[in-house]
Amino acid sequence: QAQLLESGGGSVQAGGSLRLSCAASGYTGSRGCMGWFRRAPRMARAGVAVIDRDGNARYADSVRGRFSISRDNDKNTLYLQMNSLQPEDTATYYCAANVVCQPAGAWYGDALTQWGQGTLVTVSS
Repeated sequence: QAQLLESGGGSVQAGGSLRLSCAASGYTGSRGCMGWFRRAPRMARAGVAVIDRDGNARYADSVRGRFSISRDNDKNTLYLQMNSLQPEDTATYYCAANVVCQPAGAWYGDALTQWGQGTLVTVSS
């Protein structure tokens, strides 16, 4: 079982930037895909971005071009650079390990996905 510790959340004005980090320890599963998900108030959790061991990334349409996911396999750390933040980006952001990444492009968490505790991002207008 992995421990995933997120950091970097906070409050920012619209148009600003934040960088989230997720330090992973322990066994993170065999799938190799790690990602970021978010849950906005009164909304279901949704995928933001995912990256495989080789650095191939996929993004939700709502963040493509503004967010960038990366990972440092040597440091077992996942990152999410968030630029041009908007109030609709306000959510609790969760780091996830062992994410399902299908060859056809779909990606999602399932019962084997491991989750961090979340870090809150608040964007004011």
